[in-house]
Amino acid sequence: MFLRALALATLFFCVASARSQEAFDNGLARTLDEKGDRQPAQSAWLDLRQTAAANSTTQNAPRWVESITLVPIPAREGVPARTIFRIRVSHPRANLQLLLFRLFFDDKPEQRPTIIAWDESGSQVLQSGVLGVGIDLPTSDTVLLPMIGVSCIDVDVPGDGTTVRGVFMDWMTSRNVGHPLSANRRDLIPEPFSAAAPLHASEQDSENFGTVTATLATDTIRIGASVQQGAAFQFGIEAQPLMAMLNFEVATTRVDSPPEVFVNGENLGPVSLTLPDLADPGYRGETERLVPPMRFRYTGWLRAQKLVPAANLRPGTNDLIVIGGPGTPASAIRATQIQLKYLWDKSDYILQTTP
Repeated sequence: MFLRALALATLFFCVASARSQEAFDNGLARTLDEKGDRQPAQSAWLDLRQTAAANSTTQNAPRWVESITLVPIPAREGVPARTIFRIRVSHPRANLQLLLFRLFFDDKPEQRPTIIAWDESGSQVLQSGVLGVGIDLPTSDTVLLPMIGVSCIDVDVPGDGTTVRGVFMDWMTSRNVGHPLSANRRDLIPEPFSAAAPLHASEQDSENFGTVTATLATDTIRIGASVQQGAAFQFGIEAQPLMAMLNFEVATTRVDSPPEVFVNGENLGPVSLTLPDLADPGYRGETERLVPPMRFRYTGWLRAQKLVPAANLRPGTNDLIVIGGPGTPASAIRATQIQLKYLWDKSDYILQTTP
């Protein structure tokens, strides 16, 4: 059975001067549970691209995804055109009331999407802030939607909607999780495929057990693959540390060609990336003519780390530059911080003697 896009006449509210059309030519196929007595709480990946590949097959969706409708809103005087992807959902089980909604899109400054949830009467239940940061790169953003009374979710984006690529949805449950009281605060939204929690960069320097953590920049900074296009930082230190580590998050990087780090004019090589599960829809393949292997970018934020040898640092002012890896024309970094480890009065070390 195919899941069909609803006509505007059957929607629970109407949009003036808008025509409904199917978002996909090949439709969606409902996934039935074996017993058929209730809807399975499966996750859903919905391809929202408006051009289907020649070899594409019918897309499967769990039964709780009832329909997808593409609603173009023509431009009016002083108001630019918009596109709405309307996803009608049901609740697979009464105890599931929180939905993880991860949208994949091109983060263009003038075409940043918004998520709006509606109830059956057509009343707006909630509206997210504008997603993305306007870095003009493929990316993804996640919101948690309270689903009490919600029957329809809109992805509202300026323009023709071609900047929206897909959405991953998964129902959330809760469990008791312990965390140390002394641990730094984490802005954590649970991700099904995530390998690391989002990095929180404090605006104030901190010291813990002889290690100083200093934020170089909290802002999002675009970078290219040359030193001239890199993100440049300066930081001062009073004494040379025993070792140092650079931490940041990087978006839309090639996973086989991570960013590189220069310290005081010397190239220290590529950073280490903490990669999520390969099933994550954030991996986006890229191919070139006459170049057979497919390469992958991750259209989201990844944790990046780089150990900085103590010999590369000096007391006083130090210069640090982060550039994109070879073959990565543009990416972005954020929450950039450096940790400096010094000898602590309780440091654990062993004095090795040569035989």
